[in-house]
Amino acid sequence: MIAFVVRRLLYGLLVLLGVIVVVFLLFNVLPGDPARLLAGQRTDAETLAAINRDLGLDRSMGAQFLIYLNDLSPVSIHQTEDPATALHFSEEKYSGVLLFGVGGGHQLALKYPYLRQSYQSRRKVADIIRETLPETAVLAFAAVFFATTLGIGLGLFAALRKGSWYDNLALILSALGVSGPTFFVGILVVWVGAYLLGEYTGFNLTGSLYTFDEYGDKEVLSLKNLVLPAFTLGLRPLAVVVQLTRSSVLEVLEQDYIRTAKAKGLGFIGLVFRHTLKNALNPVLTAISGWLASLMAGAVFVEYIFGWKGIGNEIISALDRYDLPVIMGSVLVITTIFVAINLLVDIAYGFLDPRVRFS
Repeated sequence: MIAFVVRRLLYGLLVLLGVIVVVFLLFNVLPGDPARLLAGQRTDAETLAAINRDLGLDRSMGAQFLIYLNDLSPVSIHQTEDPATALHFSEEKYSGVLLFGVGGGHQLALKYPYLRQSYQSRRKVADIIRETLPETAVLAFAAVFFATTLGIGLGLFAALRKGSWYDNLALILSALGVSGPTFFVGILVVWVGAYLLGEYTGFNLTGSLYTFDEYGDKEVLSLKNLVLPAFTLGLRPLAVVVQLTRSSVLEVLEQDYIRTAKAKGLGFIGLVFRHTLKNALNPVLTAISGWLASLMAGAVFVEYIFGWKGIGNEIISALDRYDLPVIMGSVLVITTIFVAINLLVDIAYGFLDPRVRFS
């Protein structure tokens, strides 16, 4: 089991390293001058040269990549003016603890990953992500909860009414839900739910989890702004959960132990919930765990349409402003979350099903 966990951890680290390489190469071949974006158009050559030295842009591409890795790595090497006494360091860039010297005036440090600074706001990218990521997480969890609870119920009812008009309707709507583009569905939902029916629903065209009160003095929780974006983001996983639940329940109903339970006179409720649904939910839970990670990355268009102040909306704004550090940092954080969730799911399956360890 230990070998299985170590193997999965190594796979996850390799995926992260591959994403870091792709992100670095992709955004370093794009046109634009980061130093001029930071300093502004009206600046002197000396300031531009200082910024390029600070960012490591005056070095070769290989050296820039090593600097970038050193910034991202929690364990990194740093040069200190007084290695004997500088046990803690907190600079404009880094925040962490110096461990021990490695020679040449350098020390090994344990620090927070440094995602660099925004070109526009001059704030640390980590601070921007720390403010926006929780709202994206709330939106993703709400969408998964909506898709799971409603999808299992609808899929179970469709399986128990196989061949009926409801079953056929559920299959048609599920196919539409899977094939509908998220940005189009989001525009349609906000148009119907907040514009045409806004007088009755009370929903706003745009809004986030926290809004200012009527006096503009303080932020208050506004859960009604969560309904439409969570519904939009959860439509596709809802369709998948309905189809998976239906097919899985139908498969379980054909098993011998279900026929035996019927022959023994087990009631309908016990047959459905104690035997059928319990054994039919394994593929559904597998899909849900994958969707949670996907929705963290797939909320970009939904957040932009509904004005939700999450990491997806921040990415769109950064693209519009050509703020590369924010885009790169956001992509890396989302990838890390995606890899971590899938890694935890793989390890959990390894504990629950020994066959997975040898697959």
